[in-house]
Amino acid sequence: MKARKACLELWSLMFLLVLPLLFAGCNQAVADEIGDDEQDPRAKEIYDQYCSNCHGKDLRGGNAQSLLDGVWQFGDGSGYVTRNIKYGIPHLGMPSYESSLDDEEIRLLVKYLYMEQSRAGVEKPDPPAQLESIDYTIGTEIWVDNLDIPWAIVFLNKDTALFTERPGKLRMIVQGSLVNNPVTGTPEVLAEGQGGLMDVNIDPDYKEDGWVYLSYSHQIDPPINGQRAPAMTRIVRGRIRDMQWVDEQVIYAAPKESYRTTRHHYGNRIVFDRKGYLYFSIGDRGAQDHAQDPARPNGKIHRIYPDGSIPDDNPFMDKGLASLYTLGNRNPQGVSVHPVTDEVWASEHGPLGGDELNLITSGTNYGWPVITYGSNYDGVPVSDFTRKEGYAQPVLYWKPSTAVCGIEFYQGEAFPRWQNKLLVGALKFEEVRLLDIEVNRVMHQEVIFKNFGRVRDIGLDPEGNIYVVVNKPDRIIKLRPLAERRGQ
Repeated sequence: MKARKACLELWSLMFLLVLPLLFAGCNQAVADEIGDDEQDPRAKEIYDQYCSNCHGKDLRGGNAQSLLDGVWQFGDGSGYVTRNIKYGIPHLGMPSYESSLDDEEIRLLVKYLYMEQSRAGVEKPDPPAQLESIDYTIGTEIWVDNLDIPWAIVFLNKDTALFTERPGKLRMIVQGSLVNNPVTGTPEVLAEGQGGLMDVNIDPDYKEDGWVYLSYSHQIDPPINGQRAPAMTRIVRGRIRDMQWVDEQVIYAAPKESYRTTRHHYGNRIVFDRKGYLYFSIGDRGAQDHAQDPARPNGKIHRIYPDGSIPDDNPFMDKGLASLYTLGNRNPQGVSVHPVTDEVWASEHGPLGGDELNLITSGTNYGWPVITYGSNYDGVPVSDFTRKEGYAQPVLYWKPSTAVCGIEFYQGEAFPRWQNKLLVGALKFEEVRLLDIEVNRVMHQEVIFKNFGRVRDIGLDPEGNIYVVVNKPDRIIKLRPLAERRGQ
C-alpha cells in the first residue's frame, strides 16, 4: 500500500506539472464556460486527493511548483487542460486519468483550478529583460503591445514593418513606433472563428515593384436567413501609397463551389523561392477527406507565379486543380524557404497529437487523413495507420501537439551561430524552438522562448533580430543578442 501511495503521489506530481495556468484576464471567462459549480465541494475533494500532496493545500506549491504563478506549460484553455488530464502526456510520465476520473470530475477539477487562480489575481508574467539559450544571452523587449490578434509580420526595410491583425487590419511600425491608423482600403475579410486577415509578405523585388501580398478568409455571398455564408482562403496583392491599399489584384481565388461554411483551418502562409515561384497553403477547412481530392483546393499547398499565373510543370495539371503542388496537408500555418538550398518547408497542425514538419516536394502526398500520428479530439483514432506506401513521412512530428504555427529559417548577422537554423513557433505550448536541420534531418531542438503568449508568427529584420508575434497577450516581442555564451 505504501508503494501504491508513493506511486500515486508521483503521478499526481507529474499530472499537475502539465496543468497550464491561465492568466487573470481569462480565468473567470473560462470558469464561466465550464459551468456554475464554483462551490461544489467535490471539486476541492478531487484536488485534495490527486494534487495537494505535491502542490499544497493552497495550490502554492510544495514538492512541486505553485499552481498560482500564471504560467501555462501545455495549453492555455479549458479544452487543453481537460485533454491533458483525460488522455495524459506519456512522454513526460503523466498517465491518462480517463479511467480514474469521469468527465464530470475532470470538469469540476478544471473549474476549481481556474476559480482559485481568479481569486488569487493571477497575471501572465511579462518576459524578463534577458533569456539564456545554449549559444546566446538574449535581450527581450515588448516592441508593440495592446494589439488585436496579430497574425503575421514582414519587414519592408530595417526601419519599417507591416503586420496583420486577424479582425482585418494591416498595420505599420516605423522606427519601433506603431502608426496609429491602419492601412485603408484593404480587402474586407470574414473575421469569424479562425478566419480573418492572415499572412502578409512582400515581393522578392519589392524595392522595384512595391507589391505586398495578403491572404484572408473571403466569403462569396452575404448570409441569407441567418445561415453562414460560404468562405475560402484568397490571395491578393497590392501596393501601399500614403497608407492606402491600391492597385489590388486577385492572384488566387478558389472555385466558388469549393467554398465552405466552416470557420476553421484556412491555413495560410505565403512564401517565395529564388526560382520565382510563390507557394501558399490552405488548410482542409474541417473536411479532412478533401485533402486527398486533387479537384479541391483545401488541405493542400499550392504553387503559382507572383502574378497568379500557373507554372506549366505543376504536378496536378491534368488530374486536378492546376495550382496544386501537394496533397494531404491538414492545416499548414507555417511555411519557409531554406536560404541556401531553396527548399520549401512547412509546419502542419495535427489534431490531438501529430503536428508535423515536412519538406515540401512536387506532387507529394503527405497523408492526411489516411496516415497520421494524431487522434481526434475525443481520443478516437483518425486512422489505423501512421505510415503507408505512397504517403510521405514527416521529417519530424510532435506528439502531443504543440500547436505548431509560424516558422522561419534564420538568416542575419545578429545571431550568427543560428544561421540557417529553423525557428518554430507554437500556440498551445507558447514557445519558440530552434531546430538544427542537416541533410533533411532534425539533429537538435532547443526551446529558446516559452510561456509569454501563444506564438503565432516569427519575423526577422534585415539585421537578423527576431520578432515573435504572440496572442494572449496580443503583442510583438523583439529578441536581440546581448552576448555569446560558451554553451554546454
